[in-house]
Amino acid sequence: MKYETVIGLEVHVELASKSKLFCSCTTEFGGEPNTHCCPVCTGMPGTLPVFNRKVLEFAVKAGLALGCGITRDFRFDRKNYFYPDLPKAYQISQLYAPVAVNGHTEIKTADGNKKVIRIHEMHMEEDAGKIVHSPDGKTAFLDYNRCGVPLVEIVTEPDFRNAEEVNAFLYRLRSVFKYLGISDCKMEEGSMRADVNLSVRPEGSEEFGTRTEMKNINSFRAIERAIAYESARQIKVVENGGTIIQETRRWDNASGRSFAMRSKEEAKDYRYFPEPDLPAFHISDEEIRRCRDLIPEFADERAERLVREMSLSEEDAALITASKNLADLFENTVSLCGAPGEVRFWFTGGLLSFINETGTDPEDINLSPEKFAEFAGLVVSGELKREAGKKVFRAMLKSDGSFDIRRFTEENGLGTLDDEELIAETVKKIIADNPKPFEQYRNGETKVFGFFVGRVMKELKGRADPSAVNSTVKNILENHS
Repeated sequence: MKYETVIGLEVHVELASKSKLFCSCTTEFGGEPNTHCCPVCTGMPGTLPVFNRKVLEFAVKAGLALGCGITRDFRFDRKNYFYPDLPKAYQISQLYAPVAVNGHTEIKTADGNKKVIRIHEMHMEEDAGKIVHSPDGKTAFLDYNRCGVPLVEIVTEPDFRNAEEVNAFLYRLRSVFKYLGISDCKMEEGSMRADVNLSVRPEGSEEFGTRTEMKNINSFRAIERAIAYESARQIKVVENGGTIIQETRRWDNASGRSFAMRSKEEAKDYRYFPEPDLPAFHISDEEIRRCRDLIPEFADERAERLVREMSLSEEDAALITASKNLADLFENTVSLCGAPGEVRFWFTGGLLSFINETGTDPEDINLSPEKFAEFAGLVVSGELKREAGKKVFRAMLKSDGSFDIRRFTEENGLGTLDDEELIAETVKKIIADNPKPFEQYRNGETKVFGFFVGRVMKELKGRADPSAVNSTVKNILENHS
């Protein structure tokens, strides 16, 4: 029998407000344990939460970008549970009136088609702290720095059928939040993490199977592996006549397996009730309109425009717009130097290679459009050849903003070489040093022509005009005795 995997997601995204959801503590990642928290974060008796209205702006922008309706009158609720990283034994969240509901977004599937993913709701809530275990596993330490950091939780409908669709959605979600500038979505720091609800059913069946939930998976690769494992595990249980138990499971990336943690809780288990220390809130039409006006052009739309306006290939446009920081750098550079083709060349062949090789976060690239435009202008004018320009470009990417392109070019002898006599002397030297290829050429093996051109260009450090080198090599080869 063939089976179909059915997946729904609950994605937590930390919002990039400077202060926490209900107090003025910093949201900065890291720091010495328990130095970014106060009595409000930890729910000490006598403290009262104060809602950070900036978080509402971020949440509304995210909700609108995901096609959601915004709840005009919303409130917070207490989700009661005890866990060591939540010292007050309840989390301020939203159950009865979440800030955004009934949204949707599109993903591109592996076969190139588009698929709509429905979003059930998005609600605001505070994050819990962290439990850090000692290497021997015998001691647990509690760090409450993360307590109270604002989150939104995006809950999808069970619209995914495989890991590729899940990751496409998460990439889309990360791109939207980064373009909005409301989260860094760094999965390795826990600012974006997903719970995977998964079940299997016979192919063609409309009835859902019993689902399990794998909590807090924080890498695309781990999500892919977890889905493959859990899907295979459930199919094996069913085919052996067993029953899937609705439970929460922990994904262990080291062993590549999931383990049962506890039976799956329902909302009734948390004994939700309206948060008594916070009033109900109202969002005006004007606030929503203001948030809507702040929503930028997203990656997909921007890529389509670059293809249309600058004749980029779809592949190049997708690469350039994958990061808002890089897309801004590209467009601002082109507007300054007016050479989209040249900027694209250095962007996809130089800048993106540098990012891949060094593991640099695209958001951390420290290159101004002015500096990039100056460099591209020198190449376009012929003052710097592309081959020699590679060294200049690389040095520019590694430097700070004070890099002097002309000085570096001059000090390293990388400017364009137009000395015809020197080119001719170099060609003769290369021929003299390589008598065998020369003899081959004289005997009609013209394919070795490229060998001489390449050696001359290398000898001249890529500074000579390739067409001048070509003609000089041809002339000397055919007339050299």
